Amino acid sequence: MTSVLRDPDRTAEGFMTKRAWWLIALNLLVPGSAQVLAGNRRLGRFGLAATLVAWVLALVLLLLGLLAREWLLALFTNTVVLGIAVAVLVFYAVLWLVLTLDTLRLVRLVSVAPVARGFVGGLATIALVATAGTAGYAAVSTTSAIGLLDAVFADGSVEPPVDGRYNILLLGGDAGPDRVGLRPDSISVASVDAETGAVVLIGIPRNLYRAPFSAGSPMLEEYPDGWSCGDDCLIDYVYTYGQEHPELYPDAEEAGSSPGIEAMRDAVEGVLDLKLQYYVLIDMQGFADLIDALGGVEITVDERLPIGSNNYDDGTHAPPAGYIEAGTQRMDGQTALWYARTRYNTTDYARMARQRQVQEAILAQANPANVLANFTAIAQAGAQVVKTDIPAPMLSHFVTLAEKSKTQPVVSQDFVPPDWDNLHPDFAAIQAKVQELLHPTSADPTG
Repeated sequence: MTSVLRDPDRTAEGFMTKRAWWLIALNLLVPGSAQVLAGNRRLGRFGLAATLVAWVLALVLLLLGLLAREWLLALFTNTVVLGIAVAVLVFYAVLWLVLTLDTLRLVRLVSVAPVARGFVGGLATIALVATAGTAGYAAVSTTSAIGLLDAVFADGSVEPPVDGRYNILLLGGDAGPDRVGLRPDSISVASVDAETGAVVLIGIPRNLYRAPFSAGSPMLEEYPDGWSCGDDCLIDYVYTYGQEHPELYPDAEEAGSSPGIEAMRDAVEGVLDLKLQYYVLIDMQGFADLIDALGGVEITVDERLPIGSNNYDDGTHAPPAGYIEAGTQRMDGQTALWYARTRYNTTDYARMARQRQVQEAILAQANPANVLANFTAIAQAGAQVVKTDIPAPMLSHFVTLAEKSKTQPVVSQDFVPPDWDNLHPDFAAIQAKVQELLHPTSADPTG
């Protein structure tokens, strides 16, 4: 049979057609086998050996995913391991490209029945995409992942949980082409149970006054009675003050942060009486690109929303620049950005609610299939959007916690009027409420 496959009667059109189907199918299922049976045996044996190694590697990864998932995630958040993976994927992409093209040569399409030639060529193309194409795309995506890890995540130390929780400061920056500098428009804390992954989201209004600073903060020397200096002392201006006084936090940049972020961290720690191990800053400047990379987000708009600024530069009233209509709709990045940021005839508290709505929509849209299909664009946008001091070695643990979090309800609390006074805050009451949320006496807290 091998002899017949290797040296067939090319005039036997029916046999050549069957032979073509077999060779293409074998190349698709077991790359290298077509060459062993009908071509260069040395190339075929090399291809078969490489295919066997690929199957073994895939089986090992599958077992690790089932039995030691966090360890596997730790491997694939290591840029050295990812660099080796890129080299391996490129090798397989080139090998499978060579094997598929050589198989197509062995088929001898001119000897195949004319009616079948297009189908045989189509199957060969599918084989090429399924093998070499998949490996090539994986190599490109892995390269993007390396770039994302290097650009976003820090080399800092792994912090232990505090009272059994990881507390992460979440800042939504309002930088953009129409803004000078950056101020955190959105200030939240995600407190995650280190064992169960249960999440408590705490929102602080950007116009909170008189924020105290945590013990040991350099800001205490400047403001021992808290951030109280008149109308400009909204809590989001703490960031600007820190940026303007880098001498207060000389080691911030080296730690993957900034003086403004560290000043904000000290203020939020003082307000909530919580130790914040890490921060994540989401910059609005690249926010629209991230949403576009995800293919847009689906949001339900309760009522027609005007967009734009309330006033012109000279202070006179300005009409809306446009409207976002009511109803459920898929927004592109620019529309979602307007929805989250518009101040026209609205309050900061309504903006906070819309920003939270957009955050939830992004999380819903970022399902594994969508992220995988658009990974390169998402990675490029993510490098522009996100800044954090979370070290890469913590990623595997946080991914595991995130999976646990999906099985539990998220408890949220925004310290906004009318229930909470932002002009004369009762920080003792705020801190007591935080402790009640984080360490409830009942088994099923709500908020």
